[in-house]
Amino acid sequence: MRETREFLRSLGLPGEDLADLPTSTKRFPDGAQYRVEIPSVEGPEALEAVYAEADKRGVVVHRVSQGSGGMLLTRGELAAMAGFARERSVEVSLFARPVAGWDTGAASVASGGGVFAAQVRGTEQLVHALEDIRRTADAGIRSVLVADLGVLTVAERMRAAGQLPEDFAFKVSVQMGLANPASIRLAEQAGATTYNVPTDLSLAQLAAIRAAVDLPLDLYVEAPDDLGGFVRHFEIAEIVRVAAPVYLKFGLRNAPNIYPSGTHLTSTAVALSRERVRRAEIGLELLARYAPDAVGSALPAEGLAVPVA
Repeated sequence: MRETREFLRSLGLPGEDLADLPTSTKRFPDGAQYRVEIPSVEGPEALEAVYAEADKRGVVVHRVSQGSGGMLLTRGELAAMAGFARERSVEVSLFARPVAGWDTGAASVASGGGVFAAQVRGTEQLVHALEDIRRTADAGIRSVLVADLGVLTVAERMRAAGQLPEDFAFKVSVQMGLANPASIRLAEQAGATTYNVPTDLSLAQLAAIRAAVDLPLDLYVEAPDDLGGFVRHFEIAEIVRVAAPVYLKFGLRNAPNIYPSGTHLTSTAVALSRERVRRAEIGLELLARYAPDAVGSALPAEGLAVPVA
């Protein structure tokens, strides 16, 4: 294996997972090591609930993400979320939909077809996903969540051509599934602004990825059940040390999947959002206990894709 390991190193990639867990010297533009993200914030009511709970608990939430897509929000709801986030100087990232799991094909629901579910199926669905991104951008939102490499590549070229705002951000979803330094570097080269790594990567694997890429990593420190259900709060201090700059993403175990969401699920979405902030308070307390010198971003923070008017 020596030759293969040496060839990887010649490409600027680690030749092995970094079991010595080197401390990352990379940072967010403001010099911080970590930021906080609350996922599955499925509409204006859930967004307001996140920040009401964050204010009550003294938790700084830098970014929220949403899974149902801009396509399932009205123009008024998009405007409300953009306006609220703009006043708070925080980022809102909406999933670029639709994807194969919402299409009329059956492969994504087959026993071995889960890998297809978050991918975009055919040219028409590619057009639809890119149109969803355009509509989201027109509403003032400046960040989308992308799970398909083709969507990412084309959307980045649209941004370069001036068809999307130059400050538009592409947050790559955990559902893209890339899990090693070489593949995540490809996502970075394709235009990813941040990359959500799989939920179960070890510290050594995270360290190897960090050595290969500069973009911020997103990591579920508590993962939803359908993404493994891991609760990694006692690892947060080491995650921040080896993976910085990193978004600590507080999902929620033992909670229903509410995608696609809507007004029939508003009360559930609000309750889940509030509990995710509570989980963030617990995680940040443990971070302060075990790594009191770890630096988080204050708001407003350079590099956040804050909505515009």
